[in-house]
Amino acid sequence: MSVEVYRYQFQMSVASEDVESSLLLALLATEFLHGETQVRMDAAHYYDAVQRTCVIDAATTVGMNLNKLFTGFLRREFGPDSFQVERMDKLPAAIGSPNPAA
Repeated sequence: MSVEVYRYQFQMSVASEDVESSLLLALLATEFLHGETQVRMDAAHYYDAVQRTCVIDAATTVGMNLNKLFTGFLRREFGPDSFQVERMDKLPAAIGSPNPAA
């Protein structure tokens, strides 16, 4: 199974509530593209407001589209220097089950 995971870390200047809103908007847009059922099955993600991190599993087309939309919304709303994103080669333990954060 292919693992393609992206981990986001946010600057302190970006409110956690705003990051969560951007994630929810990206999920909604992904539902428009793929349907609610497919997003529930294939858009594994985890958001930790305390650690100011978000992890998205982009191994599926649905997950990759979620990742692209989320990145685009973040760049547009907060600017390219408001967060860092890194590609990881394995899932962190916190995202072991699909959609732990919604």
